[in-house]
Amino acid sequence: MQTRHFLQLLGLSALWGASFMFLRIASPLMGPWVLAGLRLALAAATLVVIMRVLRHDWPWTHWRELLLLGALSTTLPFLFYAWAALKLPAGYSALLNTTAVLFGTLASAWFGEDTLTRRKLLGCLCGFIGVALIVRLGPVRPDAATLAAALACITAAGCYGVSTPLMKRATTRMQPLAIAAGIHVVSLPLVLPGALWSLPQATFTPGALAAVAVLGIVTSGLAYWMHLRIIRHVTPVAAMSPAFMIPVFGVTWGHVFLGEDLSPGIFAGGALVLLATALVTGFNPLRRPPIATVAP
Repeated sequence: MQTRHFLQLLGLSALWGASFMFLRIASPLMGPWVLAGLRLALAAATLVVIMRVLRHDWPWTHWRELLLLGALSTTLPFLFYAWAALKLPAGYSALLNTTAVLFGTLASAWFGEDTLTRRKLLGCLCGFIGVALIVRLGPVRPDAATLAAALACITAAGCYGVSTPLMKRATTRMQPLAIAAGIHVVSLPLVLPGALWSLPQATFTPGALAAVAVLGIVTSGLAYWMHLRIIRHVTPVAAMSPAFMIPVFGVTWGHVFLGEDLSPGIFAGGALVLLATALVTGFNPLRRPPIATVAP
């Protein structure tokens, strides 16, 4: 993997690590359906404007594929994570999000988009151990609601994992911007009825509106476009490596902006996460790029 792509994935991890904090702010006030609807609407509007400015064509001949990708990568995860944020701390959700790598690794091998190797499986193991050290699991009552919220997070992560190799295939037929805009546009009608039904119970505060604005415009619209551009050049498993780094940034943002204490395992866990990311992506900053040869 090139250093440029690795740094871009690192930037996505920083953005998506903050998203769990924003979900915890907005979901209890707006409710999962309204939050997911506003997030999709803002992301779709942002990408529609960019599509118009750049004069890209809409890929509506692939609407069935876009509908499937939208359901797996936006509709279901947005709803499940917003619902889980009602019960689970952000750190728990970020930790459970790492299971996306496991689902994605298996799905990539199943679809023939990638191969399972000992190095990648070792990277998954190191990532899970590292995240467990980083996220300080506080006292959460293991009742039915908590277990259901945890299951919702795992289901959302599974949707992300399965959708990634399918996204990789889609980039061979469509432009990344067109895919990102298309999946958000087709996903909006799926959540609109529930959002309208729940609208009277929603509470809108400046903090919640700011949180959903960042979720929609930045971590969904712009970040999905960037992620799809990266997917074109790396393997699906490498494209999912931010799942390991997200908890690192989630804990960091909580410490910097919310005054949360750093867990004792942050440094050891962070080292394991970086090792896991290198193993899964194949990134090696010491490796020299191959020398291009010119045909005679």
